[in-house]
Amino acid sequence: QVQLVESGGGLVQAGGSLRLSCAASGRTFSTYARGWFRQAPGKEREFVAAIRWSGGENIFYADSVKGRFTISRDNAKNTIYLQMNSLKPEDTAVYYCNADLKGLGLPSGYWGQGTQVSVSS
Repeated sequence: QVQLVESGGGLVQAGGSLRLSCAASGRTFSTYARGWFRQAPGKEREFVAAIRWSGGENIFYADSVKGRFTISRDNAKNTIYLQMNSLKPEDTAVYYCNADLKGLGLPSGYWGQGTQVSVSS
C-alpha cells in the first residue's frame, strides 16, 4: 500500500503564494511519476502538474498554471512540491497528489486526501 499526504494549503489573497507538499510512504519503490490534480466546487478533477520520478525531470503543466506554478521533487524525502505563485481566485480548489506506481500514467488510483487552497479576490 502507498500513502500520500498533502499539506500546505490555506487561504491567501489574489497575487499571493503557497507551497504544497506531498509526502509518500509505504510501497513507493516503483514510482514512475507523481503529480498534482485539483477539484473546484461543482467541477471535475483536473490535471495541474506532473514530474517524472527518476532519470530526467520530465515536467508537465496545465496551460492554466504555466509560468505561475512550479513542481519539484525530493527523492530522498519521497516528497513532491507545488510552488504556486501569482494565485488567482480561479485556483481555488482542493489539491490532490497522485502517484503512478505501475507505469500506466497519471492519474492512477493512488490519491492523497487533498488539501484546500482558497484564493480571495
